[in-house]
Amino acid sequence: MTTTTATTTHTVLRAEGFSCPSCVAKIEKRVGRLMGVSAVTVHFASARIEVDHDPALVSVEDIVAAVAKAGYTARPAAF
Repeated sequence: MTTTTATTTHTVLRAEGFSCPSCVAKIEKRVGRLMGVSAVTVHFASARIEVDHDPALVSVEDIVAAVAKAGYTARPAAF
């Protein structure tokens, strides 16, 4: 799911491969480093990643790639 307001887009991803709460910090750190990302929240219990970002600077594909570099699989969520 992706919603856009002004220059910020809110994207929700579903993630796989979470095994412990430290996974949350690893993903938040990796995605948070991307230029154009203003906020990252990882919900361990529901395996959701919510990202506020400027789509002109960072795409959903870039975010998914950053999650992959952290060692996890993510894809855009329908809800």
